Amino acid sequence: MVAAGSKGLGRAIATALVAEGARVSIAARAAGPLDATAQALRDAGGDVLAVPADVSRADDVARWHAATVAALGEPALVVTSTGGPPTGRFEELGEDAWRAGVDGTLMNVVRLCRLVLPAMRAARYGRIVHLSSFVAKQPMAVLTISSTLRAGLSALTKTMATQVAADGITVNAVLPGHFLTDRQIELNELRARQGGVTRAVIEARVQTEIPAGRFGRPEELADAVVFLLSERAGYLNGTSIQIDGGLTGGTF
Repeated sequence: MVAAGSKGLGRAIATALVAEGARVSIAARAAGPLDATAQALRDAGGDVLAVPADVSRADDVARWHAATVAALGEPALVVTSTGGPPTGRFEELGEDAWRAGVDGTLMNVVRLCRLVLPAMRAARYGRIVHLSSFVAKQPMAVLTISSTLRAGLSALTKTMATQVAADGITVNAVLPGHFLTDRQIELNELRARQGGVTRAVIEARVQTEIPAGRFGRPEELADAVVFLLSERAGYLNGTSIQIDGGLTGGTF
């Protein structure tokens, strides 16, 4: 199961999984991009289920899981993800924005994991990867909600991992840096408006802040996620791995 699998990093992960022979269930809010991605994956030889769902809604998560089990069986590999929560500095954000962020960035992960873990425990095998963000370790003022919740997601990753490891289940997170996805473009446009410059100026500036000197390619992140989902990564558990071209400044 790959959440937010119709575009950007989610689509790259689904594509990499299909290339490895996995049967894949993808979900996303917009039916058009979701159907287009599913067809592209089928054209590449994939066995793919596509379910329109808003993972910030508990009923949609349950419906996607039920459809996946009915079509493909109990999922052994799960990638949680979602669109970014509302942006803004602390005093610009009201309670509704915080509630939307919690449902869309944290509770969607909790709900999906609660659904898939019983079957993983019974099978004594499972792989869960949370698609998070580098702001879990290096907060940004304009991403107050995301920075707060992503740090919490790292804690959830570690606590979950310690509780399910004995059953052959691993739980890890990846912390992407700057990849030129729709979310990154949205943030670049926001910063451009705030600074009174063009998006191209912001994108050039962002790339100078990255030691690698460029945006990441989605397939670079996807390859790392597929490894974490593989049998070879069985002793890699409870980690939050930065995939950011050296951007994050901390050592832990």
